[in-house]
Amino acid sequence: MTTFEPKSLRFYSQDDVQQILQLAIARQADDKDTEFSYEQILEIAAELEISPESLKLAERDWVIQQGQVQRRKAFDAYRIRMFQKRLGNYAIFNGFFILLNLITGGGISWSLYILLFCGLPVGLDVWNTFQMKGEEYEMAFQKWNRKHEIKKTISTVLNKWFKALQA
Repeated sequence: MTTFEPKSLRFYSQDDVQQILQLAIARQADDKDTEFSYEQILEIAAELEISPESLKLAERDWVIQQGQVQRRKAFDAYRIRMFQKRLGNYAIFNGFFILLNLITGGGISWSLYILLFCGLPVGLDVWNTFQMKGEEYEMAFQKWNRKHEIKKTISTVLNKWFKALQA
């Protein structure tokens, strides 16, 4: 779009409007610590002719999205912790055989075969752990999320039950 076109001929798609406004807000608040109050958000929405009901629904959707982002971060951290644990087990297991080979044979011979044989699953484990996209990742996340939600539900029920018993 050129700068000499009259303002009345400018039209933007919804995505374009969102991107322009997002950039404008980012420029206005260069400091990342700048926060907007709910009243300020209501004022902005009113100026854009967005109803308070639509704003509430959008905020609710945003809260849900943020919860999903946090759960995915927790899942990724869990996968990395489990990988580190398995890698530690691999190192201890193979370290034992290398040490045994050094003590008994004076060199590293047969323990290299064990090291290489066990290294293949570790390599596959690296691939699976750090693969953050795809159907397998999504299935693993859904399984972990269900398990996590079940634990949370059971914990909540048991806490309520224990409180009822104490009263």
